[in-house]
Amino acid sequence: MTHLIALGFMLQGMCGALFQFIPVAVGGNVWRPKLVANTVQPLLLLGTLLLVAGLSYSRPELLSAAVPMFLLGLGGFVVAVAMALWRTPATGMTLWAMRMAIGGLAMTVLLGSLLAEAVAHGLSLPIIELTNVHLAWGMGGWALMLLAGVSYHVVPMFQLTKPYPDWLTRWFGPALLLLVIAWSSQLFFDSTWLPVAIAIPLLVILSVYAGATLWLQYTRRRKIHDATSLYFRVAMLSMLTFSFSGAVFFLFPTFGVDPRFAVWLGVLAFAGVFVSAISGMMYKIVPFLNWLHLQRLGAPMSAVPNMKKMIPAEAMTGQLRLHVLALCLLLAAVWQPNLARLAGVAFAASCAWLGWNLIGAIRNYQKFRDQIRANALHH
Repeated sequence: MTHLIALGFMLQGMCGALFQFIPVAVGGNVWRPKLVANTVQPLLLLGTLLLVAGLSYSRPELLSAAVPMFLLGLGGFVVAVAMALWRTPATGMTLWAMRMAIGGLAMTVLLGSLLAEAVAHGLSLPIIELTNVHLAWGMGGWALMLLAGVSYHVVPMFQLTKPYPDWLTRWFGPALLLLVIAWSSQLFFDSTWLPVAIAIPLLVILSVYAGATLWLQYTRRRKIHDATSLYFRVAMLSMLTFSFSGAVFFLFPTFGVDPRFAVWLGVLAFAGVFVSAISGMMYKIVPFLNWLHLQRLGAPMSAVPNMKKMIPAEAMTGQLRLHVLALCLLLAAVWQPNLARLAGVAFAASCAWLGWNLIGAIRNYQKFRDQIRANALHH
């Protein structure tokens, strides 16, 4: 389940967003983006399905088959994107955050591949510690690093807020990277106090970033909220709850030993922070891409529909409400297991609705594209 969300949803969305974001935000050019995307995406999809099947059915040969898919697909992606990010003349913290995030993705893939092989072949490796470090690189060094870097650019642009304070954009990424590297040292040192000493500063910087984003949203000029800004708010509130819960988890060992607490943190991080933030971003990026591609067909501006026509606002808001309900049910189900089925159905329905809305946007694009082409033929 974890990998279906992390690889099937988050990773696909984040890799896709980078193709779109590198030219727009930092003026970089990914080499042959269509070729890279058409190679990487099927490998990712196949690798994810093999990995999930291997974990679900305890089939070592499926786990081993997934590893080369990820190493090839994501290896190629990392090289293509890293070259674009290092060749651009641009400067600024969004660029540095994206560079660090690509390094984080590379580390995550290498650790994940090692883990898959270790589980498949029964290698004598510290599996629990490796899993913790793999998770820290995936969630912190890659996903959160990219989310923060992108938000420095899109929160002020799309949500019409003031820019993030300089000290925050300058220090958040490097501090996050250092703490993730420090967290990785548990592979080499066996210590009881080390995880606490690293986790607490990590949770503090998470809450500073989340608090700053919420404050920017609160003080913005435009008071009308759309699905994107509300989704971002859900993500940041989830991050604050995660930070507070995490501090309790590490500082009070009686809570820390309860296995339900780890599930609670997992729901907040995956469904709360990342599914919310990525869904909100998709609702902005997909209509924008539609609009951009329609403009490139050379139609007069009057013929290109408004971005708001691509996905109806009611459909986005309805899906957002269902997502928030599902998130609350998932969190409640950690402590009240009889709610688990209902929570699962709500979450599945919310994901299906998101998919339906995005398919609708693509169908709208095709409809307008065909209209523009037909008009061009008549003239």
